[in-house]
Amino acid sequence: MAQSLFMTLQAQHPGLQIDVLAPQWSLPILQRMPQVRRGITMPLGHGQLDLRTRWRLGRELASHGYDQAIVLPGSLKSALVPWFAGIPVRTGFTGEMRFGLLNDRRCLDKQALPMTVQRFVALGLSPHPKQAPDMASPQLVANADNAVRQLARLGLSTERPAAAFMPGAEYGPAKQWPAQHFAQLAKDLIARGQQVWILGSAKDRAVGETIAQSAASPHVHNLCGQTELGDVVDLLSLCTAAVSNDSGLMHVAAALGKPMAALYGSSDPQHTPPLSPQARVIYLGLDCSPCFERQCPLGHTRCLNDIQPEQVLQGLS
Repeated sequence: MAQSLFMTLQAQHPGLQIDVLAPQWSLPILQRMPQVRRGITMPLGHGQLDLRTRWRLGRELASHGYDQAIVLPGSLKSALVPWFAGIPVRTGFTGEMRFGLLNDRRCLDKQALPMTVQRFVALGLSPHPKQAPDMASPQLVANADNAVRQLARLGLSTERPAAAFMPGAEYGPAKQWPAQHFAQLAKDLIARGQQVWILGSAKDRAVGETIAQSAASPHVHNLCGQTELGDVVDLLSLCTAAVSNDSGLMHVAAALGKPMAALYGSSDPQHTPPLSPQARVIYLGLDCSPCFERQCPLGHTRCLNDIQPEQVLQGLS
């Protein structure tokens, strides 16, 4: 979602050079954003303070002479490195009382900016907008050569149109459509002459195997855990459709412009929707939704269980 900010910045300032400090796992995504000159690894994970490491990183970045840092997370910790680096303009929302650390501090109006991507883009505008800004949708550029290499390595063919399934959700089961529903949808797509590639990390291997075994077809390929993140992006670029829970890979598929069914349960599609006109959000909007819980507090997860495979199939038509 930050790519919309990068696109806004470059449209305002042609020739602007943008470097991004981000977790190691996300660097392959940044490599597929033409607006980003380079990604810089943030060595600390979520919740780690480690002032010494942050100070050392800040002093290293000081030598690059950056003019501005835009701090997207709202934590106090995230504002420390730009401050240690002595970057002249440090922009961000007040967040966790970041007085002093940020010298271009903005007040967040959640009603005016309900979407995360709107908040990111607003930080790149001056003066700060009082209403949702216009913005470009993310557009990743896949590595076509790597896509061909991955096809050969994984023994895949594109003779049948491929639909991508992303059944994982790092947040928890309240964001995961049932595996049996994915399996039935796979059968329906195969009957239409398509194949299914199940994409995700090693953590998603088990649910991918459940889907593949239940679908019981040689046209279902469980690729979870067999690819790096960059490989997933490039394989997705070859797919003709995608079905995803509300997850990071959902946003990747949207940024590749793929026709997609995006399945929402405990989360809110008004807050983090797929940013593509090709995406259709499927959300029941039950009285108990969105609850933002990792597991259903009522024990039924009807917000996802009641979404039927035929509804999703229609969403892809």
